[in-house]
Amino acid sequence: MYKRQFTQRMAIDLGTANTVIIKEGKIVIDQPSYITMNRKTEKIEWVGSEAYRRVGKENNDLLTVRPLRDGVVADLNATEHMIRGFIQMARTKKSLFPSALKVVVSVPSGSTDVELRAVRDAAEKAGASEVYLIMEPMAAAIGIGLDVLEPKGNMIVDIGGGTTEIAVISLGGIVSNKSIKVAGDEFTNDIVDYMKAKHQIRIGEPTAEEIKKNVGSALPELEAGPDDYTVIGQDLASVLPKTITVSYREIAGCLEKSVQKIETAISNALDATAPELYADIFKDGVYLSGGGAMLKGLDKRLQDKFQIPFHVAEDPLYAVAKGTHIVLENSNTYSQLFK
Repeated sequence: MYKRQFTQRMAIDLGTANTVIIKEGKIVIDQPSYITMNRKTEKIEWVGSEAYRRVGKENNDLLTVRPLRDGVVADLNATEHMIRGFIQMARTKKSLFPSALKVVVSVPSGSTDVELRAVRDAAEKAGASEVYLIMEPMAAAIGIGLDVLEPKGNMIVDIGGGTTEIAVISLGGIVSNKSIKVAGDEFTNDIVDYMKAKHQIRIGEPTAEEIKKNVGSALPELEAGPDDYTVIGQDLASVLPKTITVSYREIAGCLEKSVQKIETAISNALDATAPELYADIFKDGVYLSGGGAMLKGLDKRLQDKFQIPFHVAEDPLYAVAKGTHIVLENSNTYSQLFK
């Protein structure tokens, strides 16, 4: 009697800021894309949330890093360890028989062949027997519920951690795409720099992230703006603790240049779109996904500027992951989308 080899299937949204894994229709991993390694032993101590907890708090023997930067693999070895760690967390425990592993991984649309190979190699070394890649904007469109196989123009703006992906999709292909390295990370850096220049306090990345989540805005005036947010940082002059409050109006001003860069990229993408596809986009609108789509007032700002409807996905943080899972479960239907 032959032992049956089970195949586990995982959809992996390998993000610069967060990695999401969906298995059997459920999100089983949703953690920051970080690892902590021991400099002396080269052992990986923590992966994901546990590694993120140690950002800026390591001793001389420990180093916490983000294996992906600007939407691409910056450290292949670290990426491999991170993927392996997440896959081990997501695998079914105490299986009677060894199981094969099939994964679909979403990647930025601007990835080079070398970068695609790096992601594929990392997944294979992490234990995957079958690895398929799909472009993030395509996965986002499917996750939102668009029929990407139809002869119809759909435009997606996916604002992730490291990159903003702008793509026009029709007939199961990306007609045109633009990937810029202005996204959530850039917003965070803007806030860190602003707090230093304006309020003379030093804050870390996690604090800047909280500011962005609570009072991040693309408009200086909102109909129902959030309450001011209290921040504790280190006074640059006295090195003593300093407490200040920041408003969404302040943060809107601090993010202005980065938001303008995204506007320019969208303008260029629309300008390069064929007339028939543009007509579809004008009618149905542009869809926003990714964590950056949650920036308060962004959809209204873009709609006013381009005179085209802009829709924030129902669940923008997980649009790419959900689309990747749909492709995984219907791989025959979407086989032409694989890279």
